[in-house]
Amino acid sequence: VSALEGPREEIIYVPCIYRNTGRKKPDFLATVDVDPRSPQYCQVIHRLPMPNLGDELHHSGWNACSSCFGDSSKKRNRLILPSLISSRLYVVDVGTDQRAPRLFKVINPEDVFWKCDLGYPHTSHCLGSGEVMISTLGDPAGNGKGGFILLDAETFEIKGNWERGDKKPPMGYDFWYQPRHNVLISTEWGIPKFLGYGFNPNDLKKGRYGRRLNVWDWTTHTYVQAIDVGEDAAPLEIRFLHDPDAAEGFVGCTISSAIHRFYKTERGDWVAEKVIQVPSKKVKGWILPEMPAFITDILISLDDRFLYLSNWLHGDVRQYDISNTRKPKLVGQVFVGGSISKGGPVTVCEDEELESQPDPFVIQGKKVPGGPQMIQLSLDGKRLYVTTSLYSAWDRQFYPDLIREGSVMLQLDVDTERGGLKVNEKFLVDFGKEPGGPCMAHEMRYPGGDCTSDIWV
Repeated sequence: VSALEGPREEIIYVPCIYRNTGRKKPDFLATVDVDPRSPQYCQVIHRLPMPNLGDELHHSGWNACSSCFGDSSKKRNRLILPSLISSRLYVVDVGTDQRAPRLFKVINPEDVFWKCDLGYPHTSHCLGSGEVMISTLGDPAGNGKGGFILLDAETFEIKGNWERGDKKPPMGYDFWYQPRHNVLISTEWGIPKFLGYGFNPNDLKKGRYGRRLNVWDWTTHTYVQAIDVGEDAAPLEIRFLHDPDAAEGFVGCTISSAIHRFYKTERGDWVAEKVIQVPSKKVKGWILPEMPAFITDILISLDDRFLYLSNWLHGDVRQYDISNTRKPKLVGQVFVGGSISKGGPVTVCEDEELESQPDPFVIQGKKVPGGPQMIQLSLDGKRLYVTTSLYSAWDRQFYPDLIREGSVMLQLDVDTERGGLKVNEKFLVDFGKEPGGPCMAHEMRYPGGDCTSDIWV
């Protein structure tokens, strides 16, 4: 609860990607001023370029978070940036000068390959043990394999793999752990060597996209159970409720555009049930005759009252009341882009939800390309930040304008009493105006922690 009353966010860190844009520039970490009282409001105030090209920075995590806060010597002063494609790991010092991060350490891909036999790192969480744990999508050759890299949270040396035993899931992606229930659950996106080049509908029905939630024993680090959420579902972001006693949470499935609630049974195993299905739209002028919503990110407010999701293709962000976790209730929705807006190449022929195609999204005179993708909520739950890039190879394919014009960061005002979302027209960060040329902005983090990185134990 005290986290809800934390200070208002003043800066946000966001990885910005140049891979697949045609610009031979390294990805960088941007510091964005989000303090409305500041003369630099909505501006990138610092850029930390990486020393290499083609990394594809993606998600980031902390060296210390709420899971370590019993220990007063721990400070949240290092941001870990795994590179999805190069398999490099960067450690950034955000403690010396919060507004101007500097590079602290580079861990080369060879070390990841040799020490862990893993590659394509994705999600980073800190552990109460003084370690940082990073999930991966595959092995060094780009075959699917779910595993985890362990780093020492002081020296950032690779300690080896977290997982033990012979059983390994066929793929990996995101994860969350809940020590009070002796569990870690990981998800599956797809096989890196296939999805690395873009989305090919021919890869469907061939076992190249994920369909399982993978359950691990937290104490023994062994893989104990798979929960099937459907062929080609591609379960991505997984979030337990923040209450450390809670034995349930939600996972967003991208391709099937469904949200599943997972929970522990009285027998002690884990099961999942579908609680939200965003219907596909029948369309003309697109790569398939039916367009899925493509749920690419979800998060749960710190008080466990609301679930938010982004539909990257349809273009809307939704807010659900989850006071009854089995029956989420839609209470807020706003369109901020997407592939079905009026006047575009796509005609919607049949739509279960909308009576007409939404208007193109324009803010401060700019027509926004792309769709809502990564989301991050303020600690008090009143401001939802949104970026529009998913992954450069998919951006290039689904939203060619996004690659040409760069992505944006938006902010939605949230009604935390009754529910409701509204675009803040005063807020726009346009990454199309970057000095190095338009780039793709991805996941957002505040220096003080947030509802997608912090795990309470």
